[in-house]
Amino acid sequence: MLRQQLEQLTIEHSDLNAIIEEMVTNPLTDMIRLQRLKKRKLAIKDEIRSIHQRLLPDIIA
Repeated sequence: MLRQQLEQLTIEHSDLNAIIEEMVTNPLTDMIRLQRLKKRKLAIKDEIRSIHQRLLPDIIA
């Protein structure tokens, strides 16, 4: 269950990264939307880190 969530979050993080990179190169980018996407990407990164911490004991054991 955690591994599935981790996989989904990793995919979403990667997708957001691609969208953000594309938006940064566009001079007509909606800066508010860009900031929201960056915040979401950061939140996902935190969730990924949290899941990794919870999975770590399973890997060691």
